Amino acid sequence: MKLENEDKFVISYYAEKHKKTIFRKAKWTDLCKEWVSKQGNKLLTYFDLDANGYRTAKGKYTIIATKGDEQ
Repeated sequence: MKLENEDKFVISYYAEKHKKTIFRKAKWTDLCKEWVSKQGNKLLTYFDLDANGYRTAKGKYTIIATKGDEQ
């Protein structure tokens, strides 16, 4: 799936901080990216709509596309 600017989606992943799988409403922007850390971890930086800031998912994640106005 190729995300473009202003695409909205829900992302789920296991958050080590919370010790559980979390779901976040998100948006793709120019600052979002998929990358690999120096330690070799797969990362995805996204804009969290509820927290109004950027967050990074580590490891396996699932993206569910949503329609723009449903968020």
